[in-house]
Amino acid sequence: MRSRVWGGTTAVVLGALLVAGCGGGAKEDAADDSPGTAGSGGYPVTVTDCAGARTTFAKAAERIVTSNAAGLELLLRLGARDRVIGTGFPPGKGTLPGALDAQARKVTVLSRSVIPKEKLLGSGADLYLDTFAAMGGMGGGGMGDTPREDEFKAAGIKHIYLKSTACAARSRKPVTDLTGVESDSTTLGAVTGTGARAKELVAGMRKTVDAVQKAIGDAARSARPTYFFFDYDAGTKQPTVVCDRQVANAVITLAGARNAFADCAGDYRQVGWEDFIAKNPDWIQLGVRDRGSAAANQKAFDEAEQWLKANPATKGLKAVKAGHFLRIGSERTTIAGVENADTVREIARTLYPAKVG
Repeated sequence: MRSRVWGGTTAVVLGALLVAGCGGGAKEDAADDSPGTAGSGGYPVTVTDCAGARTTFAKAAERIVTSNAAGLELLLRLGARDRVIGTGFPPGKGTLPGALDAQARKVTVLSRSVIPKEKLLGSGADLYLDTFAAMGGMGGGGMGDTPREDEFKAAGIKHIYLKSTACAARSRKPVTDLTGVESDSTTLGAVTGTGARAKELVAGMRKTVDAVQKAIGDAARSARPTYFFFDYDAGTKQPTVVCDRQVANAVITLAGARNAFADCAGDYRQVGWEDFIAKNPDWIQLGVRDRGSAAANQKAFDEAEQWLKANPATKGLKAVKAGHFLRIGSERTTIAGVENADTVREIARTLYPAKVG
């Protein structure tokens, strides 16, 4: 089985790592604009986690460590590169677009996977941006040997989460929009003093998605094409599917399609090939993670497509027979971030070429 790759390194499926406590969905957890909260534009500023625990910043964070590429990318997009002193799970070369990739290469890699507890606590950070950690009881227990909250406090490190990722699997309802990503942008803008840039990012995402929604209209959900995200890099022995709490479900839904596995509650799940075949989707996205070059990516997409065409169990599916494949990178589909909005547009352009330009 191929290992799940996240930005060039092995990553663990988030859903298996979360414990009870992340009760609210993205809209419920988004910071508001009342005095002293993330949207207010001044200090002190207070943000909340999935369970409602509050963290107050008397001034902008100056030395930030991120748990993985998702948090790092958002900080780079906010223009906060000079505040990032280290990361775990670094993005693979070429994963991020243009100048962001060059900036990411300059960030100190504290670990190719989970940052060891001692290294994290001794990093000199004043903020740890966590994509993985559990929320229940706020006592650590996310990925690997995560420090306890009292250990973070003793080291002078504030500990906050990307709610669009860390909270999603425990949401009480399906993820069907990008408000979680918008909330993370607003929160990080507040704690890094880049609130104006955060507003620009959110406005850009909304403009892109709203244009798609207007173009495809209000077609009945039952009339929309079914769509399967084929996670080729997770292995072909047993398919891994994205369920209704994963951000990919929102991307697919906003693009005017129906996630073939929206009926499973959670983020990821392994199913049998017979389950996939029974869905017989109209479209299949070839889920390939960035290999570092256009040629290498093309080769991986070719391999994924050929596997579906050659496998006796899948070659008769209507999407395979019709050649209804989308070659869109996995990261921008399954990792919560600004590019999710661009992926919505790209999928919609393929499914509705006469409507979406």
